Formats: sequence, structure tokens, C-alpha cells
Amino acid sequence: MAGRRAVGEGTIYRRKDGRYEAAAYLPTTAGFRKRIRVYGKTREVAFARLVELKSQAQKGIAVPERTWRLGPYLDYWLETIVRPYRRPKTYELYESVVRLSLKPRLGSQPLTKITVPMVQTFLNEQQTRGSSVRKSQVIRTVLSSALSRAVREELITRNVARLVEVPTWERGEIRPWSIEEAHRFLYEARDNPLHAAFTLLVLYGLRRGELLGLRWEDVDFETGVIRIRQQIQRVGGVLEPGPVKTSAGKRDLPLLGLTEAALRAQHRRQVEARQAAGNEWHGERLGLVFTTSTGRPIEPNNFVRSFQRLCRERGVRIIKVHHIRHTTATMLKNLGVPARDAQLILGHSQVSVTQQIYQHGDVASHRSALERVEAVLVDNRTPADGAAGAGDDTGDEMPAGGIDGSRSRQVLPSGSNAKRPDGLVSTIRTGVKFGGPTGARTQDTLLKRSRGDPIATRITEVRRLAYVRMQMCFVGAVAVAADRQDHLPEPRCTCDCHRKEAAA
Repeated sequence: MAGRRAVGEGTIYRRKDGRYEAAAYLPTTAGFRKRIRVYGKTREVAFARLVELKSQAQKGIAVPERTWRLGPYLDYWLETIVRPYRRPKTYELYESVVRLSLKPRLGSQPLTKITVPMVQTFLNEQQTRGSSVRKSQVIRTVLSSALSRAVREELITRNVARLVEVPTWERGEIRPWSIEEAHRFLYEARDNPLHAAFTLLVLYGLRRGELLGLRWEDVDFETGVIRIRQQIQRVGGVLEPGPVKTSAGKRDLPLLGLTEAALRAQHRRQVEARQAAGNEWHGERLGLVFTTSTGRPIEPNNFVRSFQRLCRERGVRIIKVHHIRHTTATMLKNLGVPARDAQLILGHSQVSVTQQIYQHGDVASHRSALERVEAVLVDNRTPADGAAGAGDDTGDEMPAGGIDGSRSRQVLPSGSNAKRPDGLVSTIRTGVKFGGPTGARTQDTLLKRSRGDPIATRITEVRRLAYVRMQMCFVGAVAVAADRQDHLPEPRCTCDCHRKEAAA
């Protein structure tokens, strides 16, 4: 007779449909113990699954309270996690992706049965149907966010969405306005009703929602400050003010003279519109700077149409409204504004976003940078050293130095003066230091090059070379004089004392 089963050991028996069922009481994610059942075609399979669940329970991994399918879990995730803790616009995006893409294809799958090949096949099908790379990336992002929450709730053990591959998405080419184009646009828009809005866009690089959400209470004419605190967005079909995109978007900007004049003109224009609208005016509640003729918020798409129509009528190159923000960032870079200051002006959370995405280069800036490099290379040539090296008695051929083939002291070997007299070499080396502070010749003289005015640097270099030449000539003259002194006959006096000596 078999012994009795231990407490918690569980049971295994065969069902009427021929499958085997294994059951045991295990702790669940809700904090209670519940009878959990697993099934298998054979007794061994059912027993192995039960042992796995019990092993996880011993490690502190609770069993899910209910068996989720992906579709119902995505609905639960949207309502309990995304809606309360994400921005309304984010919830709209996630909900549309779940409703239109994830639930129709994967919604019926058990949450614990979703595999990497299953998700990879789904994303590949999206590409085959003509979906953009960016759409596939958004789908994977939404699915990964939901499955990450499922991992935290201990419903699954891994996030399979992080293990799939999607094509690399590359941003389209952005060609922001040059300074000349931005200046021409503001000039052409000087008589436009939205002139003040266009001025703020170009000068401060505001986001479209931040511009349309600017309130009069955020403009302080006395202290000369513009405070960016909210933006206008369409949520649920209604234009409503909301928080700025990030915490870094809350910033204070100086009210410059050009902006102040444009805003005062906008205030006068709005007062006239309010008087003309009468009882139809609806701008008191929000107090926005830029409104329609009846005081309502401006539809963002209508603002874009007004911008494009102005560019088209005045012959200005049409770009996206958001690319004006890139224009401002690039102008700040070209004018030498530090990246940190540009980041704070534009309201980016990280300086890398400002530098890598919003600041662009152009042919003019590249040419200016390369011309400075060319000037450094040209200024580093020293033809006088090349001429001196040509008359050296060492017999060694000097390598070319400058760009045009002239000789340069930078490439002279340290031992090029080995055959000169020791006195001459020691005198020159003692009088002038070649290179670093120890007097040894350096391989790269640019490491010791002054950062001051290039003209002053050239004058100092010429004076140094002239001093070296003077010492070389002086020492050479002394050596020649000493050599001649050794070969001259003994001097004789002009008196007749030598004759008297001979007679005696």
C-alpha cells in the first residue's frame, strides 16, 4: 500500500479526454494560495510542468492570478498604467497602435505563449505590407513597454519584444534655413497677422505647441522675460492646453527688443479683434497671445497652412515649421554660442539632442573651418630654415617641410648638427631652446604653439630665427678669426733693433 502524499505535493490523474492533469496549491501574484492546474499528453509531461511551477514558487516567483491573453492584458495596461501616468497624447498613440496593429494579429495569443519568432514574423509581415520602418519601430516599442510591465507583475519571465530585430530607421535629410533665408522670411512676414508668432519661432526656436499655447500672463514686459509653461495640443478632438513636452521645456527666455515690439503690436491687434467680435469673443478663459478672430486657440494645422502660404507667395524656400527650430539651433552654433546655452534656450533635456539632431552643418561653415586649418598649416612653414639646411655640410638630404615643398624645422632630425664644431652647437643650444622647456627638439611644434594672434606669433617666430642666425654668424666669425690667427707669420717691429743685433 502506497504511503500518503505529503502536504503540497500535488496530485496527478488522467482526465476523461485522455490528457493528464497535475494540480497543487501555490502562491499567486494576488497574495493568496490557489489550486493551480497544468496539463500534458502524458503523465511525465504533466508532472514536469508541475515540478517547474513548484520550483519557481520556492524561488519566490508567484503564479499569475489569472491566465492572460495579450489582447485583454493590453487593454488592462492602457487603462491602469498608461492613462494615469502618461501624457494624453502618449495614451492616444499607444491606444491606436494596440487597436489597429497588435490586437488584430496577436491579441488572441496567451501572454505566456508569445515567442520571439511569433513577434518577428508579425513585424516582418508589417514590412511586407508596405508599412514604414518607423511604424514597425513604434509597434515594437509599444509591445515592449506592455511586456515590461507584465514582467514586473511576474506574469511572464522575459520580454520577447526586446529580442526581435527591426530595420534601422534613418531620419530624412533636414535642410534648415540659412541666416539670409531666415532674415528674408521675417522681412516678407512683416505685414502678416502672424508676424509676432513667426518672429518668436525664428528667434527662440519654440515648438509649435509652445508658441500657440503662450499666454499674456507668461509675457512680463516689466522684467523683460518670456516664460514657457504650457502648450496647445489636440486631445480627443479638442484643443486644450497641457504641460510642455519635458521638464526642461519649462524655461525663461529674455524679451528682446525685436520680440517686444512684435508682441505689443500683436496685443493692439488682439484688442481690435476683441472689440470687433463683441459677444462672440471666447478668449478670456485661456488668455492666449495668438488666437483666431473670435479668441479661440489656433488650429496647429491651420497655422502650418498659413506659414506655407506665406512662403509660397513671397518666394521663400518652404520647410517644415518644426525645422525652423533646427534653423535657430544651427544659427546659435554658427554664431559660437556654447552648446549648453543652446540646449537651455531650446528646452532640450540633454545637450546631445541639441548637438546631434538639431544643429546642422553647411558648406559655408565647413569652408570656414577648413580655411582655419589651412591657415595653421601655411603659417607653420619656415622657408628660412629650409635655406639654411640647403647649405649644411652634413651632406644629408633634408625632407620637404611645407605644403609647397619648402623645408621646415619641424621635420629636421635632432642630430642634424652632429658635424658642426662642438663649441658652435653648444653655444646655439645654450642660447636658444629648441622646442620644449628642457631644450630638446619636439616632434610636433604645434603642441607649443601660441594660441594668440597669428600675426603676433609670426613676428615672434621671425625674431627668434633672426636671433639664432645672429648667434650662428657671430660664432662663425669667431671661429674663422681664430683659425687665421694660427697661420699668420710672427709680427716684426719697424725699428732697427734687429740690425744692431745682427751686427753685434
